[in-house]
Amino acid sequence: MPTERMEAFSDGVIAILITVMVLELPTPHGTTWAALHDALPVLLTYVLSFVYLGIYWNNHHHMLQATDRVNGLILWANLHLLFWLSLIPFTTAWMGQNHFAAVPTAAYGIDLLAAALAYYTLQKTITRDQGEESLLATAVGRDLKGKVSPLLYASGIGLSFLNDWLAVAIYAGVALMWLVPDRRLERTIAHRPPPGPDESAP
Repeated sequence: MPTERMEAFSDGVIAILITVMVLELPTPHGTTWAALHDALPVLLTYVLSFVYLGIYWNNHHHMLQATDRVNGLILWANLHLLFWLSLIPFTTAWMGQNHFAAVPTAAYGIDLLAAALAYYTLQKTITRDQGEESLLATAVGRDLKGKVSPLLYASGIGLSFLNDWLAVAIYAGVALMWLVPDRRLERTIAHRPPPGPDESAP
């Protein structure tokens, strides 16, 4: 099956998740800048989660640009990823509204960890289907960031019971790490040889 339908569905889900998060933002009581003080933890958590959803949307798009086709197993792996992403508005609100308390902060990290592992599973499911010499496998290479991120999430989960701000700093640090432009997929796609006569036929 072509990838377009899976990509369109995933785009729609992520767009809805961002909308749900912004609708859950509390309205400050008051008309001064000081009124934002109580809402600051929720706003900061929203910004972090918005960045994470943006990163997943961006990387998911590039992944599918390097994917020739999908099958049933890939569709289920994609739904597995969307399941964990769909929990981000819940864990975002729980952590923000409770001012980064230990358990909500740990739950937020568990959701990020599960989403990272689900994304890795989707990536591996695609490369297994299309071969280790496929465009995606070539572009991803050793995937150092993909392997380091779960370790950092796990450390953030543990630190949430010792120092909540340090845990949040680790979550933010992983997001910043992924915000750094990664041109592997773009370069690989740009250097992909043009399709042969049979491949370009309608």
